Formats: sequence, C-alpha cells, structure tokens
Amino acid sequence: MADPLDYSGKTALVIGGTSGIGNGIAQAFRAAGATVHVTGTRGSADDYPDSNMDGLTFHTLDVSERDAVAGLDVPKVDVVVLCQGIVRYSREEFDRPGWDAVVEVNLNSLMDCARAFHDRLAEAKGSLIIVSSVGAFHAMVGNPAYAASKAGAVSLVTSLATAWAREGIRVNGIAPGLVETKMTAVTFENEKRREASLRTIPAGRFGQPEDMAGAALFLASPLADYMHGQTLRVDGGMTLS
Repeated sequence: MADPLDYSGKTALVIGGTSGIGNGIAQAFRAAGATVHVTGTRGSADDYPDSNMDGLTFHTLDVSERDAVAGLDVPKVDVVVLCQGIVRYSREEFDRPGWDAVVEVNLNSLMDCARAFHDRLAEAKGSLIIVSSVGAFHAMVGNPAYAASKAGAVSLVTSLATAWAREGIRVNGIAPGLVETKMTAVTFENEKRREASLRTIPAGRFGQPEDMAGAALFLASPLADYMHGQTLRVDGGMTLS
C-alpha cells in the first residue's frame, strides 16, 4: 500500500512560508517529497537568514496588495496552505488603521488567495488549508482585529468547504495554540507572562511549528479524504477549559 503521507510528485504552496509556522509546514511537505513554493514580503530567500529556506522555491508576495496574488507564478498546485498573518500590539487594533491592516492580511487576503488558486486546486482535486488561531474561539482583550479576523478565517473554512467540495477541493483549517514564533515574542520574552501561559496548557509545553506541520500533512493527505470544513485546534489542550 502506498504511503498516504508521501507527497512525491505533488506541489505545495505555503503563503507566508518563510518563517514560523508557515516555514515549519513548508519544510514538512518538502521532507515528505513535495515540490514546495513559499511566499514572503522580502526580496529574496537570502533575506530570511533565521529561517530554513533549503529546497524551497521563493516568491515575493505582499498579500495586502489585493491583486498581487493573481500574478503568482505557480502553474500547478496540489496543496495550498494559507499561513499569512499579522498582529498589532499596544491597542493599535482599536483604531481604524491598525484594524484595517490586520483584517486585510488575516482575512481579506485569504479569500484573495483562495480565489486565485481555485481553478488549479479543482483541476488537481487538491486541498486548501487555512491557518487561523485559537484566538478565534476566545476574547483577546488587546487585539480585537486579530481575534475577529481569525474567527472569520474559521468561518471561511466552512463556507468554502461547502461551496467547493463537489469540485473535488477539500478545505480545512488549523487553529494553532501558543507557538513560539516571532509573532508571539511579546509572550515568550516576558518571563511572568510565559510562565502564566504555560500553566494554561495541559500538555505542559508550548507548541512548535512542527506540531502544526503534522496536522497539515494529515489534512492534505488521503487519510483526511472525508474531512471537509473542519478546523483542528492544535493547542496542547489549552482551549479545553
């Protein structure tokens, strides 16, 4: 029997695959045999010295530019992972500029990317995976735009899954818990906040990009062939109570 997690001959695209969770997912698909394309906002792969760009094909893309993704040169694709995301701290999201910036990247660009790759995914009978956050399921006092946009991303998974299932496209999502990345440095660089956060996680550890990568490999595989519109909470049990 063929290995259902062997992606040899497949092509995966990870939007936001140059760092953090996205980079972990991209490298997992590469290790499983896929040809992997990633996007980032900088000029070249060399501009990401802190990330593992080995074996990845890099494309410059700013998803906040509404029509930019339509010009992305990836003619064949079996898996698309949407892992773009930003956050604004110091209560910037309560003001319109901060709110608009976060919603543009975290929600609007998801639909832009999904729309751009719909036909290629339909031809491949492929998989679309939207990475959101467990912030979609609880209040985030200082980050209303982030929480609302992630809740919107979870809802988008269900809507696109319903709309596109009969075309052979499976749409699912991943909601990471606390994963140690540059985006979450505000928590991890504060000792008291870090310790308090760790106490909320039954698994007793913070998440790693590799934890999200395992979920992505599963969701895009034949093992999940009957899964449509689901967002998996990969959070070490943090949202159980």
